Amino acid sequence: MLLNGEKLLKIFQLVCAFCLFFASISFSNDIDEGNERFHKNCHNCHGKAGMGVASYPKVAGLEPEYIIDRLNRYRSGEKIGSNSGLMISMARKLTDREIDILAAYLSNIN
Repeated sequence: MLLNGEKLLKIFQLVCAFCLFFASISFSNDIDEGNERFHKNCHNCHGKAGMGVASYPKVAGLEPEYIIDRLNRYRSGEKIGSNSGLMISMARKLTDREIDILAAYLSNIN
C-alpha cells in the first residue's frame, strides 16, 4: 500500500517535530553545562557575562564555530595574541565535550 502525499507530509512533519524537540532539549542542556563550566575558570578573565575584562576579550555572542576553532588551536599550543600563554594552559585541560558546551553557552549570551 502506497502512502499518498498528504500522509507522507504528516509523517514528515511529525518526524521533524520529534527531532527538533529532542535537539532543543540537548542544546539547552549544553547551554546550562556551558554556563557552569564557564563560571569555573573562564569568567575570572572574560567577566561574568563573557564581556571581557581589561586585556581579555569579549567572548559572549561569538559564533560557536569560531569559539571551537580558537579553543582547539589554543589546546594544540598555538600562540594567538598576547594572552596566549594563559589560554594555552587553560585550553589544554578542556575536553572536546567541554569545548562544545562552552561554545553553545557563549554563542547564546549577549
